[in-house]
Amino acid sequence: MSDFTKKDKQLMQKLNTPAKVQDFLNSLKFNFENNGETLKSPLFTLRTKNAHCMEGALLGAYILSLQGHKPLVMYLKSISRDYDHVVAPFKIDGYWGALSKTNHAVLRYREPVYKSIRELAMSYFHEYFLNDGTKTLRQYSDLLNLNEFQDDWPVLEGDLWGIDVELDKMKHHDILPKSRIKKLRKADKVEIQAGKIVEYHKLNIKGSP
Repeated sequence: MSDFTKKDKQLMQKLNTPAKVQDFLNSLKFNFENNGETLKSPLFTLRTKNAHCMEGALLGAYILSLQGHKPLVMYLKSISRDYDHVVAPFKIDGYWGALSKTNHAVLRYREPVYKSIRELAMSYFHEYFLNDGTKTLRQYSDLLNLNEFQDDWPVLEGDLWGIDVELDKMKHHDILPKSRIKKLRKADKVEIQAGKIVEYHKLNIKGSP
């Protein structure tokens, strides 16, 4: 069975605060899944040096667990026209924050200043919109403790679709009543423009941005 190298372990031990873990996640290239959908374990995310949001959440949650935190993930569900998002919540001195791997200028790291998981989830609401300004975040899930899976989940080969299935099956909570959805104000033009900023540009077939 594959396992972390000594170098891997030394690196992860140095990432001993959520802020350091987030900085490391930011250093990984974004996984655009050019060869098909993936859900790599933390080991293989380290090997490929790229991650999409859920792969980043799994890796971040695992590294936090080495420092005594529970390895937690939370699912943020949007409307069908937008992309869902997964973050790795953590708790410090009774307050919640979250690690977040994203390619965009928004939906990023959250400082541990939120009193509840709902407060944490709601901090993403106003940044979650389409290019036409439509606000799209609709639900957040209960927290999934990754320790509930088999002990070797961090080093498994292949894709961890079972975790994705379990996360989708968790109880989800509505962000707002359905009667309020049509009354939501659209994001401003300047917000929309800022929301288009990305760290990495997806390459086309010829390999140019």
